[in-house]
Amino acid sequence: MKNLSKQPSSRTCFLCGKQNDDGLKMEWYNNLETGQVEGTIRIPEQFNGYPGIAHGGIVAAIMDETMGRAVMIDGDFDNLFVTLKLEMTYRNFTPTNTPLKAVAWIVRRGSRGVRVAGELRLSDGTVTAEGAALVVRPPEEVSRRWEPERPFWKVY
Repeated sequence: MKNLSKQPSSRTCFLCGKQNDDGLKMEWYNNLETGQVEGTIRIPEQFNGYPGIAHGGIVAAIMDETMGRAVMIDGDFDNLFVTLKLEMTYRNFTPTNTPLKAVAWIVRRGSRGVRVAGELRLSDGTVTAEGAALVVRPPEEVSRRWEPERPFWKVY
């Protein structure tokens, strides 16, 4: 694929944290050809809801993070948002220990936030889950708490 640029990761985030021993250590890329953010993952069996099937909360967390990262498609990696509303639809069971692709895109920018959407797909393109979210700028007190982590928010 052309026009892929890697997004930054943090130290402790459950989804992307490079130093989080319990985390998923996902990585995301901006795909400028499709206008989507994409990441790949194999959900470890320890995150199952039933044997061989990922827990719905883990699937929602993956989609929440992926959709939230869609606002950084333009390369402004300090353009951080938080989720105000998250809607999930589970289309098929999401298997553990199987290659998955998470994709997300911007639906509409508004004056108060950004509407984003996304899908979690199997390697054959089958959608296991889809989501929609409204993401907004975090309150100042949250942004202030983020400042000490800023030096560790980078492309690894």
